[in-house]
Amino acid sequence: MSLGFTMPIRVYMEDTDAGGIVYYVNYLKFMERARSDWLRELGINQQMLLDEGTQLVVYRLACHYAKPARLDDPLMVSASVVSVGRCRMTFEQQVRRNEELLCAATVEIACLSAKTLKPKKWPDTLSMINEA
Repeated sequence: MSLGFTMPIRVYMEDTDAGGIVYYVNYLKFMERARSDWLRELGINQQMLLDEGTQLVVYRLACHYAKPARLDDPLMVSASVVSVGRCRMTFEQQVRRNEELLCAATVEIACLSAKTLKPKKWPDTLSMINEA
């Protein structure tokens, strides 16, 4: 079981602004996809969590945009768990083109009750994160 994950993506026209540069918010979408695919690699998906009454939401985010990505660039997006609390998890995430860092973020995820939207402890489905 890995608490780190990397996935390839390619920049499409829909990801860019009129100048062919990735629109800043799309880096956050790339990072969201990496966290979702990390869960899938662990055998979990968002619908499974919702069905058991758990919702994961971004609680806090700090992002640094270092260099632009452009149309058709092949990128690698990473997500690594760096800390786990009772109902929060912190990821360090990066978007790179080859070895060049384009964007880095610290993303805190909160575990909520899907019904009340109040914090709750990690469900048994996600018990492996407590081993981080």
